[in-house]
Amino acid sequence: MRVAVVDANGIAAHLPAALAGHGLETVRVRSEAPNVHLTGTLAADVRHRGDVAETAAALRHLDVGFVLAGTESGVLLADELSAALGTPGNGMARPRARRDKFEMVTAVREAGLATAASFASPSADEVAEWAAGLGSWPVVLKPLASAGTDNVRICRSADQLRAAHAAILGGTDRYGLRNETVLAQEYLHGDEYFVNTVSRDGVHHVVEVWRYHKQAIDGGHWMYDYEHPVPLEDPRVADLVGYTLDVLDALEIRNGAGHTEVMLTATGPVLVESAARMGGAHEPSVISRCIGTNQVECLALAVARPEDVTERRLPTYRPRSFLRYVTLISPGDGVVPGEAGFAAVRALPSFVELVLTTPPGRPVRRTVDLGTSVGYVYLEADDQEQVESDYKQLREYELNGLYTGEAVTR
Repeated sequence: MRVAVVDANGIAAHLPAALAGHGLETVRVRSEAPNVHLTGTLAADVRHRGDVAETAAALRHLDVGFVLAGTESGVLLADELSAALGTPGNGMARPRARRDKFEMVTAVREAGLATAASFASPSADEVAEWAAGLGSWPVVLKPLASAGTDNVRICRSADQLRAAHAAILGGTDRYGLRNETVLAQEYLHGDEYFVNTVSRDGVHHVVEVWRYHKQAIDGGHWMYDYEHPVPLEDPRVADLVGYTLDVLDALEIRNGAGHTEVMLTATGPVLVESAARMGGAHEPSVISRCIGTNQVECLALAVARPEDVTERRLPTYRPRSFLRYVTLISPGDGVVPGEAGFAAVRALPSFVELVLTTPPGRPVRRTVDLGTSVGYVYLEADDQEQVESDYKQLREYELNGLYTGEAVTR
């Protein structure tokens, strides 16, 4: 059997090797609008040019028996191709709810689950009126169908809301498509987590649970700072997992991967958003070494050996040390350091891996979202205080010349 992967870049670049490990060949499909911020050439065996029947016929000719979304840009097309081919896929009663965040919230709320108060409109006047009726600030504005904190704005007044609305409508999303409407939501107070899953025939397996830490950036942006895995034994995890699996059912995510972001509020879990694909940026080899499994391998197993999911035989994750994924944040414009420039970072006692999404020597702008971050660093140690100390030192390096071409020293 061959497996079609729609937009096999980003994290999905690891999928062909994982599938090959189980005797499955990959057919790479390129959608019409892949993520313009992911680096490298997006290889394609089949180019989708807008005709689902034509693309499905090409995949049928190649004996494709399963279709996966590689990244967010491939979610809707993967669903359409699965339905056209009759291969295992997700439910098609409301497929846009897996991309359109307003439809997503509506579907989850109609399933009886807690959601944030939400409103979508191309009109700034209507959004401002809705926010006034909500009666509390801040309010979150974002595009309907982007990803990675792209144009997510935290608005603390009507003036900020109108400016953010204009900025979102005046731009394009991470896939090069113009934003035609804006989603407004109440600001959720609490701790934010993500739950990565794989599913087969409606049976879900939890691969891992991580906690996000974010920071506010000037201009109303909200930026990923760092994240770390949370043990299954943590008393907060049971509620998070139970809620997440109900969200997957509400969105009809039945076959493939899921990446669900949840805020644990004072009244319980509330959806931030859910994606019918893998989490975006983790390095599978590092994750497996530190927690015993990874989502890429679990997804390959879900395709190759569905009984491992349906009979609940996939491996359970277990953090073996203190692991932290740190997003690189440039405080201003500069250049991406080369090997020598990152020498001090690599010398940190808990340093494990550096992954650059922008090549060394290229210009770097002030970081305001994942699209303007140049990469990430893994820190890991048996001593949590060592990880925290090294994290603070990394941030000091960034503030004191890491991206200006000046040498940084301990």
